[in-house]
Amino acid sequence: MIGYLNLILRLVIWFLLTADLSLPNILIGVAIAFLLPHNHKIKGELKDWLRALGEIIVAIPIAYKEAFEIIVRPHNEEVVTLQRVPPRRSAGLIFLDIFLITFTPKTIVLKYHKEGWYEVHRVRRREPQ
Repeated sequence: MIGYLNLILRLVIWFLLTADLSLPNILIGVAIAFLLPHNHKIKGELKDWLRALGEIIVAIPIAYKEAFEIIVRPHNEEVVTLQRVPPRRSAGLIFLDIFLITFTPKTIVLKYHKEGWYEVHRVRRREPQ
């Protein structure tokens, strides 16, 4: 099951990059998804995948809300923080984590540290003093 999720993730990335759903492009995407190297040593559990996909669905309205907040009220303070990577993350789940963090307008992942941390840049509203 996890193998299918990895394949679907690779195809979704391919379609996002190419923006083409023609039959030749679908065939090329499937071929590339199968040819890309796989790390069979680290496998995410199905519940981790489902949790990540649920978080992405929840992030969509949050992204709209944050974009509206940035338009209405300026955010003029920047902070770089470290965020712990959840344990037992496969490369696909790490990609989904980074996508989720970067999807919202106020945050972006600057770097992934192999020691288990994401370096996250955030903009926020400076509190009046």
